[in-house]
Amino acid sequence: MNANLRGRIYESSRPYFHQTTCLQKEEESIYGHSNVEELINLTGRNRSHKQWDGLLLNLTASQCARLDCVFVEAKYLSHRIEKESVMKLSRVGVDLAKNVYQLHGVDRHGKTVWKRRLRRGQWLQALLNKAKPGCEIGMEACTGAHHWARELQSRGYTVRLIAPQFVKPYVKSNKNDANDAEAICEAMSRPNMRFVTVKSVAQQDIQATHRVRSEIKDQRNAKANQIRGLVAEYGLVAPTTLLALRRAIPCWLEDADNGLTDYFRSLLHGLWGDLVALDDRMTELDKQIKTLADSNEVTRRLQQLRGVGPLVATALVATVGTGEQYNKGRQMAAALGLTPRQCSSGDKQRLLGISKRGDVYLRTILIHGARAVVSQAKHRDDRLSQWVTSIAKRKHPNVAAVALANKTARMAWAMLRNNTDYNPDFAIGAAG
Repeated sequence: MNANLRGRIYESSRPYFHQTTCLQKEEESIYGHSNVEELINLTGRNRSHKQWDGLLLNLTASQCARLDCVFVEAKYLSHRIEKESVMKLSRVGVDLAKNVYQLHGVDRHGKTVWKRRLRRGQWLQALLNKAKPGCEIGMEACTGAHHWARELQSRGYTVRLIAPQFVKPYVKSNKNDANDAEAICEAMSRPNMRFVTVKSVAQQDIQATHRVRSEIKDQRNAKANQIRGLVAEYGLVAPTTLLALRRAIPCWLEDADNGLTDYFRSLLHGLWGDLVALDDRMTELDKQIKTLADSNEVTRRLQQLRGVGPLVATALVATVGTGEQYNKGRQMAAALGLTPRQCSSGDKQRLLGISKRGDVYLRTILIHGARAVVSQAKHRDDRLSQWVTSIAKRKHPNVAAVALANKTARMAWAMLRNNTDYNPDFAIGAAG
């Protein structure tokens, strides 16, 4: 028998054949001979030379060659797995998806040492086996990112969520999962990178309530517009407000001389029922938001601000949390898109309209609340009302509303960070 082959058999061990599916198939391919099967089963055990010689003498030349290749590959893979097991990962970028997750790991020198493409049910356990607690895990702030961030944080990892627009500049060449994971890993290493704060389950519950309410509101507006468009074909026109439409529909249904057919009246009655159902759903969600606002100390304090009610207060808490991710109030206002957009170069400073970055929903309701304050400011004589009124006279009421929304965001940040109540004396020139 070949001495080299026998030497490899002596040095090998049975676990080599169970490290990869590839090797398991290789093992099965040489099971055609009973002596080979017995040989594999004895691999790694303490056997005498006579036992090995008795097994090897009955192998054919082709079986010996096949077994020789299997042991070479097994030993190579064993060394590779052993080498990977001692590598210490410093950062891991994870490209999230629905079913397939791409992982990219680097060491403390930034060298790529680990790449894996795994299924949804496998990637977390693979990461736990490879990366030690304390390792930095980076992900894009997309669907499911906050859930996985909480799961990893509970296991001792440091999680970095990055906005997708900040990851895109680091994508090399073509876009695919592997390049995206590498770009995430590179972006999270930048010292001045801006990260997204991980939301708690309570924050996501509040945010989900607002998302559902916003969708119901859009559906209600679409239903009202559908009714207006249909009745307009019969020569009926309702005033622009939703309240006026609610009052007009019963009158149309009862008026027998307005030209509506019996068939269309039945359709209109069904549409009216849909509109009433959406109104009831909106009322129910508003009550839920009011309950959430009254049950939280932070949202109760935020409602002391002018133009901030249960809707705005709960949306602020759901979006920014405690505000600790911002160093000052202006950063929070800028993150919500309430600061001017710049187009400057050199000594020429040019400020445009607001940037409209960040959460569109929160910025919208902040401005709507500020618009209500602007409309009533002329009847009050406090410093904040005088400031808003002067801007509305010099510029435009919409400009004054956006300016007040900016100031409201800054004051909200100060109240969140310092756990303080609203003080009207600090309303002008305060909050970072």
